[in-house]
Order: sequence, then structure tokens, then C-alpha cells
Amino acid sequence: MEDKQKLFLFEQAPVPRAVMSMAIPTVISSLVMVIYNLADTYFVGMLNDPIQNAAVTLAAPLLLAFNAVNNLFGVGSSSMMSRALGRKEYDTVRRSSAFGFYCAVFCGLLFSCLYIIGKNLLLNILGTDAGTKAATADYLKWTVACGAAPAILNVVMAYLVRSEGATLHASIGTMSGCLLNILLDPIFILPQGLNMGAAGAGLATFLSNCTACIYFFVLLYMKRKKTYVCINPRMFRFKKAIIMGVCGVGIPAAIQNLLNVTGMTVLNNFTSSFGSDAVAAMGISYKVNMVPMQIALGFSQGIMPLVSYTYASGDAKRMKRAIVFSAKIILGFTAAVVVLYYFGAGFLTRLFMENESIIAYGTSFLRGMCFGLPFLCMDFLAVGIFQALGMGKKAFVFAILRKIVMEIPALYILNALFPLYGLAYAQTVTEVILAITAILVLRNLFRQLSKNEPLSNMDTAT
Repeated sequence: MEDKQKLFLFEQAPVPRAVMSMAIPTVISSLVMVIYNLADTYFVGMLNDPIQNAAVTLAAPLLLAFNAVNNLFGVGSSSMMSRALGRKEYDTVRRSSAFGFYCAVFCGLLFSCLYIIGKNLLLNILGTDAGTKAATADYLKWTVACGAAPAILNVVMAYLVRSEGATLHASIGTMSGCLLNILLDPIFILPQGLNMGAAGAGLATFLSNCTACIYFFVLLYMKRKKTYVCINPRMFRFKKAIIMGVCGVGIPAAIQNLLNVTGMTVLNNFTSSFGSDAVAAMGISYKVNMVPMQIALGFSQGIMPLVSYTYASGDAKRMKRAIVFSAKIILGFTAAVVVLYYFGAGFLTRLFMENESIIAYGTSFLRGMCFGLPFLCMDFLAVGIFQALGMGKKAFVFAILRKIVMEIPALYILNALFPLYGLAYAQTVTEVILAITAILVLRNLFRQLSKNEPLSNMDTAT
């Protein structure tokens, strides 16, 4: 690691500068990732074929499941690495990164094999019917059967690089793949190009993820004498302390994403009963709403190394200032987006498909979803802090509360009360309750820190 520059950022730089230096590259990276997801929807939408657009929407939960592995070995390893850096335990940093890297490779290959074996069953679970099954399978052939390993690995490697403060390099790697995807989409999807439809979107995603992986391999080779991130197979060991440290944070984070997949699958199954127009509109609304969601998530993930390092090094006051500053920025941003989305919902939906039925659905869906954004950002921030401090159990409890206890039951109840349209408000209802809970938990955490009390529910393995 380039010690002087990065240690200054972690230990001495003014808090606003440190937070923005860590968060902005991650936010930009998250934003580009959302744009490239929107690009799939946009260019497939240009075909004016609801079945092709529905295929991309129905496949989304399976791609979202990648995040379970990303969080297990990306969030878990990076949290372990940043805390070890704060304690100056550099061998632990190297071994944690090697453990996360090789476990991610194995899980990516396993993901592809399981999909190939159980393809028909999975397509039925995702909610496909006779009209959408073939198009969904064509999209998943490239994104999952061929592309699971590079899709997972490029995200995990970004987490590993970000753990020691190199947020710019992590973001460049992620963005390189995203930008390539945006360039390839019209070539592969549209009739003016290869006319592959949803399958072309999948192929573009596969190639872009491979490109991002190549960037990270080259980066680690060029900086091999200046970084503690290590993918040398000789550093890979099943050491109890490493496994407990990574999995103590990573497993709750992975379960959280699996629950997200479950929630999205339930949502898609409800929506699919109303036809392909409703599915396409829900997919468009969800992805448009993901733009501010991913910015808030990127901000909370961007400050994780700073939070981990300052806590592990004993500077709790600096950690608290960083968290409070981040909360003010995210809340102000998402509140402004709510106003923009509510009044511009119809215009934003129309950008993706010139279909009056889909526009009408999408306008109502987006208005219902956007109200939850300010509350969602507090949930993201709280969970990011828990992960950064090794408080995996608290992050897990929030995941259970969010999906199992509240959001999935809310989908059933609201759909029964307000068929189809009530589905868009399930997340908002959930996030209001969770935001209140997050504020109370964070207030208690700050109180413990101010009294120099040990935080409960910490990962003791590290």
C-alpha cells in the first residue's frame, strides 16, 4: 500500500474530504452500474417487444443472487482487511484477500453448473411462461451459464482493492466493464446490429464482466509491491480466524441478498399474473428507482473502509463524524429525488417504451416506489456500518426484518387490498419502519462509543 497518502486519508484528512474521497468513486461506479443495467432495459425496450423486456426483468432475481456471493466474500473479506489494516496486521490482510478471491472463483463456477443442471426448474421459479421462457433462457445462457464467474469475481476484486483505500482504482475497474456493456448493447440487441434481442444483452454483459476482471488482474500485477491485496494461491489457507472473520460479516450480508432475491421473485410472480405489460413496467420502474438506491448504497459502501479503520485504530470520534456527515449528504440527495420522480414518473417511463399501457403502469409503480428512498438510505447506511465494524448479527437481523417480517408479507397484503398497484408500496412501508429502527440502533451505538464501552455483537474472531 502507498502508506503515506492512504494513511493520511484514513487518519488525518478533514472528515468531509476523507468521506468524499472514499465515497465519490464508489458512487460513480454504482451509478455507472445502474446506467448499464438501464441500458439493457432501454435497448431491449427499443425492440418494442414486451416479451423481450419481460425476459430481462424475470431474469433479474437470479443475477441479483450473485450479490450473495459478492457480499459473502467481497464485503466479508474487505471488512476483515480494513480492520486488520487499522491494527497493522498485514499478514491477515493478505490471507483474507486470497481467501475471498479463491472462494469467489469456486462459487462462480458452482453457480454456472447448478444453473445448467436445474435450468427448467429455475425458469419456472422465476415466473416465466410459454411466451417468456425462451427469451429468458437465452439471456441467462450468457449471464449465468457462461458468465457467473466473471460477474462475481470483478465485484469481489473491487471490494478487495477498495478495502485499503484505493476506491478510484476499484471504481475504474467496475466502470470499464459497465461502459463496454453500454457500447456493446445496441450492437448485439438491435436489428441494425446483430439483432439478438435479450440474448444480445446477456452476451454484452458477459464480455463486459470479463473485461473488468482483466483490468483488476493487470492492476494487481502492476501494484504487486505497493498493495496488501494478494491473490497468490500460496496465501490461501482455511485458517479458523480468517474464516470466522470473513464469514462473520459475509454470511449475514449474503443472506440479506438472498432474501432480496426472494422478495424480488415474489414481486415478479405477483406481477406476471397481470400480463407481460405489467411485468415490463415493473421492471422499468424498479430499475429507474435503482439509480438513487445504488448511489445511496455506493456512498455507504464507499465509507466502509474508513469506518472499519477508524474503529480498529481507536479513533471512534472520527468514525462518528464520518457517519453523521454521510447521513446528511445521502438524506438530502434522496429527498430531492423523491420530488423529481413523483412529478416526472410518466416522462421517465416513456423514455424506455412507447407503449401507453406500460407507461400508465410504470407511472403509478415509480411514484409508489420513490417515497421509500430517504428511509431506504438510512437502512443502507446502518447495515454498512454494522458490516464495517464486524457486527454481522445486527446486519442479519435487519435483513430478516426487512424481507421476511415486513416486505414479503406487505406484498401479499397490499396486493390483496389494491391488486397490482399496492405492490409498489410494499418497500416504502417496510423502509419507514426500518429507518426508525436504524436511527435508534445507531444512537445506542454512538452512546456506547462516547462512554468507551465495548460494542456488543462484535466479531471476536478478528
